Amino acid sequence: MYIAGEWHPCDDGVLRPVVRAEVLSSEGHWVHHEFLLDVGADRTVLTAAALRILELQAVNLEDGLAGIGGSSEAVGVESKIRFTDDRGGKVIVQGQFAAVRDLESLDICVLGRDVTNNFGVIVDRPGDRVCMIAQPDRYSIVRG
Repeated sequence: MYIAGEWHPCDDGVLRPVVRAEVLSSEGHWVHHEFLLDVGADRTVLTAAALRILELQAVNLEDGLAGIGGSSEAVGVESKIRFTDDRGGKVIVQGQFAAVRDLESLDICVLGRDVTNNFGVIVDRPGDRVCMIAQPDRYSIVRG
């Protein structure tokens, strides 16, 4: 299984690795979102805008979110994230994800290791490749 991403120009003009996916709303609708593919993030985090659109039931998280920019108040939400592979198949990851309430805290959803640990992740800027791979597909490294 091969899920393609891309080097996406963000609002600040910087190219970042992004994967498109859908998140299941409280009404049972799949809503498209872009996710920053962050191999250093411990958990997946939805933006405040996504939280509002999805209308998911929020619960308190025992621990907040912290990163280089400091800490942010966050809530937990139960949902599913659905990816489309290169053959049109659907891959669904279900779990409790984090979400921020403050619109200024985060401008793009973050795909963290709670989801990406299910895949081989390739973030290759010189090779212009962003993707997630799972069985039966695989990758190899060829030394030149």
